[in-house]
Amino acid sequence: MARVELKQITKSFGILKAVHESDVVFEEGTFTTLLGPSGCGKTTILRMISGLERPTGGDILIGGKRINDVPIHKRNLGLVFQNYALFPHRTIAENIAFGLKYRGVSKTDAAQKVREALDIVRLPGVEDRYPSQLSGGQQQRIAMARAIVIEPDVLLLDEPLSALDANLREEMRVELKAIQHRVGVTTIFVTHDQSEALAMSDRIIVMSDGRVEQVGAPAEVYNNPASVFVANFLGASNIVDVDVKGRGADDVTLEVPHFGAVTLRASRATNLGDASKGKLIMRAEKLHLAEGAAPEGTVSTRGVVEAVDYQGQLARYFVRIGETQLQAMNMIDRVPFAEGDEVSVVLNPDDCSVLANEA
Repeated sequence: MARVELKQITKSFGILKAVHESDVVFEEGTFTTLLGPSGCGKTTILRMISGLERPTGGDILIGGKRINDVPIHKRNLGLVFQNYALFPHRTIAENIAFGLKYRGVSKTDAAQKVREALDIVRLPGVEDRYPSQLSGGQQQRIAMARAIVIEPDVLLLDEPLSALDANLREEMRVELKAIQHRVGVTTIFVTHDQSEALAMSDRIIVMSDGRVEQVGAPAEVYNNPASVFVANFLGASNIVDVDVKGRGADDVTLEVPHFGAVTLRASRATNLGDASKGKLIMRAEKLHLAEGAAPEGTVSTRGVVEAVDYQGQLARYFVRIGETQLQAMNMIDRVPFAEGDEVSVVLNPDDCSVLANEA
């Protein structure tokens, strides 16, 4: 395993700048996700690391060595793609051993390494089968086995779960993370799926329009988004304009429409700076609805349920408060509400964060 560094990396396709100047580090042995919408530059970064694309500018270092001019086959990388790229007319053993053959590994050693790789992905004994005889999830694990059998310095995963159905995708994200833990290889995972990124990653790199928006642990990125884009892209957020009314040594007081004065801990306002105006981020699942008056001492207001989005165990309520509509996610085992119900909307300041207005 190895540390990967991108130093002032850029990529242009003609006049289109797919990746703007970026400094990114993928720490040794970690599972790091490049997360963002289609066209944000995440796959382009992966392709530059793999050698499938050449950077327009900047340097790529693996294990401290610059690899810009190193051919693909000499980079010692494992790659897994969305379509698995298994050879349909070769056995599972032949598929997995494909990279070993070109590294001069003997047939006897290759067979042993194939068995070890199959044990790691928990599919022992399938050497003589063909890809068509395996399920989609099993084929994905074979693709992982082929990638790790060469003992790569870095494992690159490009949307490997997107072709699977929802239930299998959830199973496989647990399995992929477990495989990465067992092998300990530095892993770079590309996805547009926020739930995958939050569930699987040690670190998340959020991208938008070819730029890195934020880097951090999943909880840090989710709970303290560095921009409105990050707040909106990761989960359901309510974002309202606020005025800064006061600052203390350990807190900041905001004037929030309909809620009045709300005091946040300073740690929830690290992205506010010295701004006099900002945007309050309220996660939908952190807003609580109540039938009657809110408990005394809470920060609350009254509103009317305009719509209900039933999601099984959860329901998303759209609540009208004057000119503002807020979303609240509540468990169904609480009191269910219907369109037209008047409710109290309760806000916990410790669950909010605030950003300076973007230029």
